Amino acid sequence: MDAAKSVTPGAVSHILAHPSTGSDGAVPDLVVQALDLKSIGTGSRFSFMATDGKDKIKAMLPTNFASEVHSGNLKNLGLIRILDYTCNLVKGNNDKVLIVVKCELVCQALDTEINGEAKKEDPPIVLKPKDEGVVVAEQANAPPLVMKPKQEVKSASQIVNEQRGNAAPAARLSMTRRVHPLITLNPYQGNWVIKVRVTSKGNLRTYRNARGEGCVFNVELTDEDGTQIQATMFNEAAKKFYPIFELGKVYYVSKGSLRIANKQFKTVQNDYEMSLNENAIIEEAEGETFIPQVQYNFVKIDQLGSYVGGRELVDIVGVVQSVSPTLSVRRKIDNETIPKRDIVLADDSGKTVNISLWNDLATMTGQELLDMVDSSPVVAIKSLKVSHFQGVSLSTIGKSTLAINPDLPEAQNLKSWYDSEGKDTSLAPVGAEMGAARAGGLKSMYSDRVFLSHITSDPAMGQEKPVFFSLNAIISHIKPDQNMWYRACKTCNKKVTEAFGSGYWCEQCQKNDSECSLRYIMVLKVSDPTGEAWVSVFNEHAEKIIGCSADELDRIRKEEGEDSYVLKLKEATWVPHLFRVSVTQHEYMNEKRQRITVRSEAPVDYAAESKYLLEEIAKITAC
Repeated sequence: MDAAKSVTPGAVSHILAHPSTGSDGAVPDLVVQALDLKSIGTGSRFSFMATDGKDKIKAMLPTNFASEVHSGNLKNLGLIRILDYTCNLVKGNNDKVLIVVKCELVCQALDTEINGEAKKEDPPIVLKPKDEGVVVAEQANAPPLVMKPKQEVKSASQIVNEQRGNAAPAARLSMTRRVHPLITLNPYQGNWVIKVRVTSKGNLRTYRNARGEGCVFNVELTDEDGTQIQATMFNEAAKKFYPIFELGKVYYVSKGSLRIANKQFKTVQNDYEMSLNENAIIEEAEGETFIPQVQYNFVKIDQLGSYVGGRELVDIVGVVQSVSPTLSVRRKIDNETIPKRDIVLADDSGKTVNISLWNDLATMTGQELLDMVDSSPVVAIKSLKVSHFQGVSLSTIGKSTLAINPDLPEAQNLKSWYDSEGKDTSLAPVGAEMGAARAGGLKSMYSDRVFLSHITSDPAMGQEKPVFFSLNAIISHIKPDQNMWYRACKTCNKKVTEAFGSGYWCEQCQKNDSECSLRYIMVLKVSDPTGEAWVSVFNEHAEKIIGCSADELDRIRKEEGEDSYVLKLKEATWVPHLFRVSVTQHEYMNEKRQRITVRSEAPVDYAAESKYLLEEIAKITAC
């Protein structure tokens, strides 16, 4: 037989071992013979038995290939080359059906069914009539009766079961289900299987709310295309899967559910987040190495100011400038002592930033950095929290990861910059601010300067993440009848409630104190030439605006009377201020509203303000 018109040996076995073309990427040359070709229903589709001369599997041709059968180009015993396919399980048994998605014609029809075992047959057994012990009339020159050994034709389920028998659980899962790319998943899909690497693993945390106590942890999963998704597990699922998921390993995951991601808390670029309960299936895929290790979204150090006060985590790559010794810090929430170490990083923006490492990153990784700090190593840190401590600073959280001298283009470019010019460059801390107008540790009061109308004219502003602006505005009104403050714990500044009998109970510190302090939480109206808006102000900034503490204002109200109290508030109005504000969205009575919060405040420095205005005028006249 012409080799070009023959089947691929082991084609059916390969198809059963790889239930879809997406399972292993490239598709080998799969040529099979079509037996028992017949139409289904109206004739728009045809079924057949695919054989490679040894094994067989029930199959269906694609609908667009029906014309080849109707025209006679493909007949029974013909050959086709399978270019794309998938296998489905038949309900009620373990048999599989081959669904041919794309194919091409190789041969219209052969004379006979291909038998791949013909060359391996035992010599035929010749039985003459006398061997049967039966009297048969012999004809002259009659050929002897030839009986071939019976050939065993295995069903698809038998082949699959044999292949699964010696396979690991993860391999069995890959044979049974088609692996889906993360980018194709949505909340409305049914069964799916993904193959992902754990690129970030959070700590197992406990929580307490109105429904009781529980535990939770989450992981970030990355597939071979680099797509990421965050998976969260609560209570029994968290306890079950926390020891199973290991950072850096590859797993098959199925029987999870998806929902739209909460943009305030998501840490990866994906519109959905995954939930896994105790019925989810997690199996390790041993030997897989091709899935990307960690996906970074680096932020330059000089751009960190816009992230202060927001929930978004950042990734940083920088050259280590200094490493502090390990310190022990007592955590207020549970009075537990945890290790902390500070490092300072620099990048080619010419700025440095302080980063606090906690727990194992402080003791183990931090010690490794301390030993090699003289060589100025480059580190890449994922998932850092941005705070306004010392201007702008960063801190690791439970899910943060740190890589020393990573094999990344950004790290290599940064090392080249530092060796050639960076080490001789004067580097300034990103949080260092000059002058009173820059007080508060955020971006300069003169950067991102806008009028109030720019904010109020866009009700959807701040929907995805906090947006920061600078304002020059006058305080036009402070409501005297609002809730100006709250009772706070003197230890942690959290809200306290009146305890039974006497004193104040702090849920955070789990203790009862005889005294508490008052802390401002107020709103005030600010105005500029384009309009007005209500802004929220908290304790530190409110004290500067009012000119006294909340405890002192409360004393004035109680001892000196309501008129003195109102007069104190009026003294704070019609005074110009420079504000650094954040704009976010919050929900009230099922309605989304814009919230403007003061993040930093300073009195107007008229010399600096005049200089700023002259610079703005020069920009306009230069156009």
